[in-house]
Amino acid sequence: MQENGGTIAGELFLFQREYREIPSTEPLANSVGIRGKTFLKKLIVSILGAAIVFTSGAATTQAASSTPINAAVSLVAGTPYKYGGTTTSGFDCSGFTRYIFKKFGVELSRTAASQAKQGTSVAKSNLRVGDLVFFNTTGRGISHVGFYVGNGKFANSSSSKGVSIASLSNSYWANRYVTAKRVTSDWTYSQMIEN
Repeated sequence: MQENGGTIAGELFLFQREYREIPSTEPLANSVGIRGKTFLKKLIVSILGAAIVFTSGAATTQAASSTPINAAVSLVAGTPYKYGGTTTSGFDCSGFTRYIFKKFGVELSRTAASQAKQGTSVAKSNLRVGDLVFFNTTGRGISHVGFYVGNGKFANSSSSKGVSIASLSNSYWANRYVTAKRVTSDWTYSQMIEN
């Protein structure tokens, strides 16, 4: 077992050891310590990642949780929506896509409408992991962006759920879908889906 707690199993071991040292009169919430909080964070991220996998049918898609793109999403899943947000303290839709794509060396414009002008158009039936998907949520043109993660689902930061995975076939999104753009090269695509 690693003493540095570099794995979830290692963190659990160290957390359990630390927990045993807590006096029984001290409330657990005030005494889990840094190591316990780190373990709990990693555990929650792992559970969220598993939830994304199981709700997206990852066994039949290219976007399994172990892929770099899904791992990147899992790390920020649940981050709240923040208008104009571009950091892990809060994302708007285009701030979220910029944040994730920058990790793969792809620079995106700042707004959903300007991101829609980048890349090459792709048919909905030909979507691949990493393709940007655009929606008209205001009735005034493209106003929302996310990216395809496989199996008919996309990652986005919505005003109601923050960073989450949604289905393109959900009636709300299906009725507002506008177009999709491919902004990744084949090499970048391979970096997003291969371990």
